[in-house]
Amino acid sequence: MQVALIITILGNDEPGLVNSLSEALGKHKASWSESRMAHLAGKFAGILQVSIPESNIEALTAELDKLETNDLKILIETSNTTESPETTKVLNVEILCQDRIGIINDVTEVLAKLNVNIEELDSTVKEASMAGGMLFCADLRLGLPDNVSADDVEDCLEEVSDQLMIDIKLS
Repeated sequence: MQVALIITILGNDEPGLVNSLSEALGKHKASWSESRMAHLAGKFAGILQVSIPESNIEALTAELDKLETNDLKILIETSNTTESPETTKVLNVEILCQDRIGIINDVTEVLAKLNVNIEELDSTVKEASMAGGMLFCADLRLGLPDNVSADDVEDCLEEVSDQLMIDIKLS
């Protein structure tokens, strides 16, 4: 039986890190299904999903433990796909505004009150070329419960701040 594992990696970024990980996965017949990896402030941060024969989990775990050092941490969790929140609609939201402390907290507080699930969140801060200062940019993929509409989300997010520019795309 195949089992889904979620593997999280955090450590100093160096060449060959992803290769070492992929070699260990291949050795134990784990199929790389999905991943998000990034270089952040000199560190490597990654999360990936693999599918592996249940009988190979222990050997893979031991192999990945060998890769761990004081500078590299690896966390392995078995996925329980039956516990995912039930959502029927997916909503993509883009947020652009002047950078300030607390934007993510303001946005996530509104979404939590609506019982909206954040399925993906990508954000960055970049220089505002024309206006000066820094801009906060975020792309969110949201799972909406049946009783929440895209308009509900937009209305609540617009109440957060009149400085937030929000682009909502229902998928």
